[in-house]
Amino acid sequence: MDTRTTNRLITPTSIMWKTVAEDCNLACDYCYYSTCGGKPQNEIRRIDDKLLERVVRQMMHHCEGQVSFAWQGGEPLLAGLAFFQRVVQLQALYALPNTTISNAVQTNGTLIDEHWAAFFRRYSMLIGVSVDGPEEIHNKRRRTGSGKGSYRRVMAGIDALKQAGVDFNILTVIHEDNVGQAAILMDWLADNQFQHVQFIPCMHFSAQDVDAKGQYRISPQQYGQFLCTAFDRWYNDGQPAISVRLFDNWLQKLMGSEPELCVHQQECPSVLVLEQNGDAYPCDFFIDERFRLGNANEDTLAQLLEEQRWSMFRSLQLRKSSSCETCKYLHYCGGGCPRNRTDLLKGNDRAHVDYFCESYRMLYAYGEERMRKLAHEWMAQQGIELPGRNERCICGSGRKTKKCCTAR
Repeated sequence: MDTRTTNRLITPTSIMWKTVAEDCNLACDYCYYSTCGGKPQNEIRRIDDKLLERVVRQMMHHCEGQVSFAWQGGEPLLAGLAFFQRVVQLQALYALPNTTISNAVQTNGTLIDEHWAAFFRRYSMLIGVSVDGPEEIHNKRRRTGSGKGSYRRVMAGIDALKQAGVDFNILTVIHEDNVGQAAILMDWLADNQFQHVQFIPCMHFSAQDVDAKGQYRISPQQYGQFLCTAFDRWYNDGQPAISVRLFDNWLQKLMGSEPELCVHQQECPSVLVLEQNGDAYPCDFFIDERFRLGNANEDTLAQLLEEQRWSMFRSLQLRKSSSCETCKYLHYCGGGCPRNRTDLLKGNDRAHVDYFCESYRMLYAYGEERMRKLAHEWMAQQGIELPGRNERCICGSGRKTKKCCTAR
């Protein structure tokens, strides 16, 4: 039975592709996706060229001037430089005039050399590099299949990116070995002149087993204290010198924009996630047959986006607990990530709160006054008029009153 709707034709402008399936040359013990233990197959499972061309052609023919690809894994660079050269060749071949093409690669950094860096620079690719902090912290979790630490290889890759002038971000997983080291991590970022970082709280789970409860490596209180300490360093007396994605998104919200970080949006975004073999899912945390949208070898991208399973997936984010609905910080966090809520797929009428709810509440209570002040100052500097008496306040609390932040 065909479960697709046909009342409208849509195609994605953004796609995330698991370039080499689960193949990876590292054996990070908290990885939610790869199960190869840092020992990939002898023959890397690259995306088939016919599938690659089919998807790129569709993306280009139906985009509206802007299209983005995110290449993930496993370790996507295992696909080889020739594969990514083919990617940009196909993008150029099928791009409509005046199309802006964005490519982002999330990598562990160990395979980057001057050749990769030069390629990334030539095609203006944004690179995300996973590093968990200084060497003694990083090497405890991010090791090769033989058990060796990967820090020095990662930093060598980062040096190659710096030498070539490639834009890159740092992704840091917060686990039991660094959750109490917020000040050290922030100093390490500054010492290495890393300008952009995203912190991800560690949760040990499998994307292929969505019914299994996550095994959390840190407590909400630990992560909340980490965020508060990191916020102090980030705030820097009202002069932030580094971009921390969570804090930037909070500031965006106060300045009237929706956060781009998916876990704090009001609704889960429509980003198509493709496995290496073309299987399609609405999120890389939900690689499960119940959420499978189809396969890009057989279905068009428009058909995949019109699959009715999208409604089931989006409903997870909309099912919030009663405590969420009465929380004064809901407009900041959006209720958090559905994967971090317990029993969400058990048929309960109400989902529990995000496991890290208390962490976020600690942060918002701790830094809200300073963040509101910073938002007002930045809006004034940019010539953005603050909300008037009959307009909604930037704090999200409703219309302006004497208790509203803009009246202080």
